[in-house]
Amino acid sequence: MNKIACSVYIVTLNCGPWLERTLNSVRDFDEVIILDSGSTDNTYAIAQQFENVQISHQDWQGYAGQKSLALAKCRNAWVLNLDGDEVLSDGLKQEIVNVIQQDQIDALITPINDVFLGVANSKHTKKHAKVRFFRRSKGQYDLANKVHENVIVDGFSQRAEHDIYHFGESSIFVKVEKNNQYSNLKALEKFQKGKSPSLAKLILIMPITFLKSYFIRRSFLNGWRGFVNSMINAFYAFLKEAKLFEQSMNKDKK
Repeated sequence: MNKIACSVYIVTLNCGPWLERTLNSVRDFDEVIILDSGSTDNTYAIAQQFENVQISHQDWQGYAGQKSLALAKCRNAWVLNLDGDEVLSDGLKQEIVNVIQQDQIDALITPINDVFLGVANSKHTKKHAKVRFFRRSKGQYDLANKVHENVIVDGFSQRAEHDIYHFGESSIFVKVEKNNQYSNLKALEKFQKGKSPSLAKLILIMPITFLKSYFIRRSFLNGWRGFVNSMINAFYAFLKEAKLFEQSMNKDKK
């Protein structure tokens, strides 16, 4: 079987619990570039089991910076980004093959299906979507984004029909820990961009985000997991605003 003419790039740090499944989902691709920032688990051992995988070390440069460096190592005209806890669905793989063959568009905006506490979202839940597959010459990262980095595409993008499955939110503890870390980075990013804290937003952001997540994005279809997930999402939104106040307060003390 001919390899898919596409480079996959992944940044990792202790992704051993999921990485084998991730790499199995892209074993038909021409090359997989892994940029690791200091794993102490079996990440390297897993990567070395796959013939199409190259793994190397890079000190952490931030989410956008690290992915930009991994992207620069890719040799194919088409590239796909996965995280070390994500799995490419068979349906999306076929969509990628079709896009490469037809050569009409520049990127796919891909739904991310969060497998929260071991269960995927209902097919009727509205999923977040990001550009993950794109023509390498048309995409780049905004290095000012400290978290939730997005590929900026100078060209035509189309929404994909199939998902990338995200397995990293394996427990409530893990999700809350990530949100605590991400909210630090997001608040710092907002502060550095000159955004001022708002008391009204601080008060309203949590209930508004919960209603958006639970009802508008239809997380209620995921049972009690959907309720818990929406509550955590709402608290994450609150933390970002609260920590922006904290950044402003610390500035005034200097």
